Amino acid sequence: MNNTFRRALPQYRNQTFDGRQRVVIENVSPELDGGKYPAKGIEGESITVEADIFVDGADTIFAELCFRPAGSAEWLRSPMVSKGNDLWRGAFTVGLPGQYEFTIEARVDHFETWKKGLVKKIDAAQDVSLDLEIGALLVDKGVERADASDAGELALFASLLRSDKSAGAAAAAIDARLTLLMARYPDKDYASMYDKVLGLTVEQKKAGCSAWYELFPRSWSTEPDTHGTFNDCHRLLPMIAGMGFDVVYLPPIHPIGHTKRKGRNNALVAAPGEPGSCWAIGNSDGGHKAVHSELGTVEEFAAFVAAAEKHGISIALDIAFQCSPDHPYVQEHPQWFTWRPDGTVQFAENPPKKYEDILPINFESADWQNLWIELKSIFLFWIDKGVKIFRVDNPHTKAFPFWEWAIASIREEHPDTVFLAEAFTRPKLMARLAKIGYSQSYSYFTWRNTKQEIQEYMVELTTSPLKHFMRANFWPNTPDILHEELQKGEREKFIIRLALAATLSSNYGMYGPAYELCEHLPVAGKEEYLNSEKYEIRQWDLDRPGNIRAEITRINRIRKENSALQQTHNVTFVRIEASPGEEHELLMGYVKRSEDDCNIILTVVNLDQSRTQRGWLRFPLELFGLSHLHPFMVEDLLNGNRYQWNGEWNFVEVNPFSMPAHIFRVTLA
Repeated sequence: MNNTFRRALPQYRNQTFDGRQRVVIENVSPELDGGKYPAKGIEGESITVEADIFVDGADTIFAELCFRPAGSAEWLRSPMVSKGNDLWRGAFTVGLPGQYEFTIEARVDHFETWKKGLVKKIDAAQDVSLDLEIGALLVDKGVERADASDAGELALFASLLRSDKSAGAAAAAIDARLTLLMARYPDKDYASMYDKVLGLTVEQKKAGCSAWYELFPRSWSTEPDTHGTFNDCHRLLPMIAGMGFDVVYLPPIHPIGHTKRKGRNNALVAAPGEPGSCWAIGNSDGGHKAVHSELGTVEEFAAFVAAAEKHGISIALDIAFQCSPDHPYVQEHPQWFTWRPDGTVQFAENPPKKYEDILPINFESADWQNLWIELKSIFLFWIDKGVKIFRVDNPHTKAFPFWEWAIASIREEHPDTVFLAEAFTRPKLMARLAKIGYSQSYSYFTWRNTKQEIQEYMVELTTSPLKHFMRANFWPNTPDILHEELQKGEREKFIIRLALAATLSSNYGMYGPAYELCEHLPVAGKEEYLNSEKYEIRQWDLDRPGNIRAEITRINRIRKENSALQQTHNVTFVRIEASPGEEHELLMGYVKRSEDDCNIILTVVNLDQSRTQRGWLRFPLELFGLSHLHPFMVEDLLNGNRYQWNGEWNFVEVNPFSMPAHIFRVTLA
């Protein structure tokens, strides 16, 4: 292209340009920030791509989705389908975790355009002799492109189109075999390729569907008033796996600092023998690549990881890039911290709160390159011990460029790693962390409690651009958060929040023993646990009356047995009326379905833990192309009851004291 055109068409300045490329491709989805960041997928998943594709005039378009593992030279191809109004859709299935690429190629299909016009003229009883000659010329060009095995057959079709017998020629023109052969050898001379190659990060299956159980190993000794060990925790694995959890998350397991150690209930001064916060990392025994001596050894930790894998459980390790004043880094790399004019190192603060047992790392250090390399090496150290899932503490308080580099470079060697961002912060910061590589994100679910709040939040997560890169992990509680919804201690409320978390999101978790035992005593006026395990060793009686282990087990089993619940973005909320025309504010219902519609789940939750609620539910039969009078069967997977429903409106009743939710499997046939 000469400079005359380059000046007028600057968008083609660095590209090959041919003015005969008439097809326009735009508004491709998923495309994050103009292709700067990759979208996300899960191994074995079908990835759907949409785009607006059109051409001047009424020519027929053929569009293909082009995809490949990053680094491959050849594109794999899958046809796209027009969905009307110039919207096209295609899909491809990804393989093992790693980086993939995709783009779109589209062209005018002159043969199909010709054939459609010919059929119209034949139907109108017009003379098509000249049109048949035009078609023959198109087939002649197909002969030139064809392999020797097909060229002769195409040449025969060209001669038939030129036959004096118009009926035979017309029949040849619309012969399915000719259409197949011409599609096999298309004319791509003026095909348009989308101007970007877009990225896709494909992750292991637990990035897309997982159930997390958090526990503090130090609380699981078999002896009273004794510090627990990794070896003590082996006995928990069958129970946790039996409940249906497939990720066990451990808070930091490293040596704990002595200077300014926090005491029970976050007391500023620890009493003798108090263990301190495990987030105050590092002492003379080591730092982030060491294990707290009372927990065991690095080798014993690796053995625990291996034992968990035998039960189908992955161990997730907390990574907290902060240090106690006793951490070896403080002496060995003082340049990685901020020093105050009085010669003391800056500790963490959130005025008026002071966290003197924790020192933030200075990401503006002049030695930032060595800092980055060392922090990345912490991940690699624990990956070498069998850990592939990491929950990262407060990543939004560390430099975004570091995370982008660290996660990408770790995945070059270990593409099956999963990173959960513990970032209860502003929406744009959470979104940025997800864009630059985090597999999952803690969410605002804990603070979304009314029907309107929950539905609005789910719509935001599943219909906005967030759906392409941010996977929310729903936690009804954490060691840091005991929401006021749970502080009254009603067992029914704990089950309600469990049912919502586990059926709305394909990824959910709980601070395990506290949640299954319905622990609910707060620090007065705060969303924090009294006698928090963060600062002391607890002893848990998991068989304590009132526990909800059976309900947790049942709901997790339902998740595992129903593929519709193993996705998040497939949710459709349904209308429930308290009386004709009046939306029910305490009964919430939603449908999830598998891609092939073979598995359909309708969940109905009573948000009122104290009273039975009743209403009329409208099931969206139109989603499945069915009449609003269609009869169908629903089975409550929580209690085994089956009901014949007739048409779109049906009565529902939810008694919170027997079970505050229904999880119906719907059979439409």
